[in-house]
Amino acid sequence: MYPFFRLLELGRMKKILVSRRNFIKSASTALAVPFILPSAIWNAKAEEKPNNRLNVGFIGIGMQNRGHLGAFLGRNDARVLAVCDVDTDRLNNAKETVINRYKERGENDPKCDAYYDFRELIARKDIDAIFIATPDHWHSIPVIMAANAKKHIYCEKPLSLTVRQARAMVDAVRKNDIIFQTGSQQRSSAEFRRAARMVRNGKIGKIEKIIVNIGGPSRWCDLPTEEAPKGLKWDMWLGPAPYRGYNSQLSPRGIHHFYPWRDYREYSGGMTTDWGCHHYDIVQWALGMDESGPVKFVPPGNEGATSGIKFYYENGVMVQHGGDNTLERDGRKDSFGIQFIGSEGRIYVDRGKIGFAPEEVEDIQFTDSDVKLYESNNHHQDWVDSIRAHKKPICDVEVGCRSVTVCHLCNIAYWTNKEIHWDPKREVITNNEEANALLDREQREPYGSWIKES
Repeated sequence: MYPFFRLLELGRMKKILVSRRNFIKSASTALAVPFILPSAIWNAKAEEKPNNRLNVGFIGIGMQNRGHLGAFLGRNDARVLAVCDVDTDRLNNAKETVINRYKERGENDPKCDAYYDFRELIARKDIDAIFIATPDHWHSIPVIMAANAKKHIYCEKPLSLTVRQARAMVDAVRKNDIIFQTGSQQRSSAEFRRAARMVRNGKIGKIEKIIVNIGGPSRWCDLPTEEAPKGLKWDMWLGPAPYRGYNSQLSPRGIHHFYPWRDYREYSGGMTTDWGCHHYDIVQWALGMDESGPVKFVPPGNEGATSGIKFYYENGVMVQHGGDNTLERDGRKDSFGIQFIGSEGRIYVDRGKIGFAPEEVEDIQFTDSDVKLYESNNHHQDWVDSIRAHKKPICDVEVGCRSVTVCHLCNIAYWTNKEIHWDPKREVITNNEEANALLDREQREPYGSWIKES
């Protein structure tokens, strides 16, 4: 349809090969996981009044929450009071990091409490807000308990392990009137906001197709049992998941850095939920579906397939998992990201870059009558500002719920290899009871009952 993209790659002057043309335009600093900015930026709005300070606790001190912790230790308007993890090494390291950082800032005897059991942290009356960055299967229980304790929450994506867990989290947040930010940080990134706003306002005509390239679904765990290391509360790591023996690929004590446990259904929905909650979230935003979703999911028809699913919105827009995004850079195909294909042009967007075809699409301007999207350029600051103003942040719990639901339904269609008809109002599968049963799962006791105690 179009022979090229004009691509803007953000953050570095780098030659980009886009089919027959070479074009580069520096726009702004590239964003990288986990979107953590220097403390000087976080301090831009800091206020030192003690009565305006946000007292914060951290549950789960893996790679993602270490980034969040480092950012909040640089703020004058927030104070880290406690950390929690089931692993001794991570827990002690996080506690020492907090204490040493406050010593560097001139405090004589700073304190930071450390807990294995997050219930003790949540019970603290002096903690206002909590970061939760546990494995996916451990999101819903601490979220609901923290909401019931009237704590504001920043919870990493994907929001939940099941559709029903996500809705229970929304219900708890609404019931307790707390402020919840889902960690889908792409909504606080300029290139994704621009792409979403252009699509929302018809700047590339009627959307005909959207291609999203992410990884595939998870599978049941078949790892062998190994000897568990000392200082790791393995049963607590498993929590509501079925009991199984320790394996270093699942454990925070493992040598792995990029969450291999995401490959397994007991703990995660795989890359479909991990990256899907980033890219499908932008699709939802661009289509104005933050309180709704697709109505039909069609698997590719191959048993065990991990790509190729297509899902459809009521207005006929089709989203395809996997496909050719026709973008090349440095002589290699770059198919990761999102491509919006409209009747009058295309937009390709991924972290740190945005591309247009034909080139003239880049020059399209917004008008005063165009729909404006929520603008956030800093996911943490937006959460803090929303707490102070008592308003919904850019990625409220309902947004996180709807986006992860899309991901879960994709997985269910892959796992059953059957077409799914979804009612986004009633949140039920209307044509397949086998698939409907997969909207939730049992949680192992005693952990499954902890919510009832809160």
